[in-house]
Amino acid sequence: MEDLVDAHYDRLLGYALRRVAQPTDAADVVGDVLVTTWRRIDEVPEGDEAILWLYGVARLTLANLRRGATRRRALHVRLRTQVEALPLAGPEPSGSGAVVRALNQLSDDDRELLTLTAWEGLSPAQIAAVIGVEPGTVRVRLHRARRRLRTRLEDGARLKRTTPGGHMETGPATAGPRPKKAQ
Repeated sequence: MEDLVDAHYDRLLGYALRRVAQPTDAADVVGDVLVTTWRRIDEVPEGDEAILWLYGVARLTLANLRRGATRRRALHVRLRTQVEALPLAGPEPSGSGAVVRALNQLSDDDRELLTLTAWEGLSPAQIAAVIGVEPGTVRVRLHRARRRLRTRLEDGARLKRTTPGGHMETGPATAGPRPKKAQ
C-alpha cells in the first residue's frame, strides 16, 4: 500500500483536482480511493496497471460525489418549496414589539434560553439536554437572562415616555435647543 501511495499519489490528486470545483473535494476523493484500495488491496493489479485501477476507482468515487451533490440540491429545492408553502407560523411573544426589540438586544445565548423556555415550552432539565449542560447551570443562566431582558424592557419603557405636548421622546431629554452647525 505504501508503495502504491508513494508511486501514484500525485497523479491521483491531479486527476481529482482537474475534475472537481473545490480542492477539498479532491482531497476527499483521494482519501476515499485510498480507503477503497486498502480494503481491496488484493485486487490491485501489479505494475503500470495499478494507476489505471486507481483512476477507475477515482472515476467511480467522483460519480458518487456528483450524485450526492445532485441529491442534496434536489432535497434543498424540495425543502425550500415546502417551507415557502407554510404560513408564517411560529409563536410570537405576547405583548408588543418592545419584547422582540428587547430580545434582539440580548446575546444569542440569552435569547436561545429564553425562547426555548417561552416559545418551545421546555423545562430547564430539557434545555440542559438540548445545550449539553447541567440543569442547575440552565436555571442560573435562565435567571440571569430573564433579569437582562427585564432591564432591556425597563430601559425601553423609560425611553418611550410621553412629553407634556403629547410627543414621544426617543432618547434622553436635552437641555435647550440644538447648537447650530458652523458654516
